[in-house]
Amino acid sequence: MTLTDFARRVTDSGTCTVTGSGAAGPDAGAAPGATGQAPAPAPAPVAGAGADAAASRAVGREADGLAVASFVLGLLGLLVFNVLLGPTAIVMALLALARRTRRRGRALLGLALGVADLVVLAVLVTGNGAVAWDFGG
Repeated sequence: MTLTDFARRVTDSGTCTVTGSGAAGPDAGAAPGATGQAPAPAPAPVAGAGADAAASRAVGREADGLAVASFVLGLLGLLVFNVLLGPTAIVMALLALARRTRRRGRALLGLALGVADLVVLAVLVTGNGAVAWDFGG
């Protein structure tokens, strides 16, 4: 008998009922533990090294994402919206460095680009009194 010959249904009380054309009795063709007895409870996850490793991987992945985002925002800030993207790139880079990212170089580059965004903003404001590019002369 194959598994497709019968259907196993678990009731609210946790007991298993075997139904279908191939079920001759409570034990006929059923998998071990499916004879009307309550299934054994699943082992509880042990809090410890496994949970800590998964949490640190998630934090590491998040920190790597922050490093990449700070780099991209800092680069975009050189061209547009430097008043908004520069400080955002700086904050994201500092968060990534505080969370010990594996992409430390990219976070430092995002920090440098964020500072460069603010320098470009300062040059634009002092040069022509407006936060806009003016190539016309």
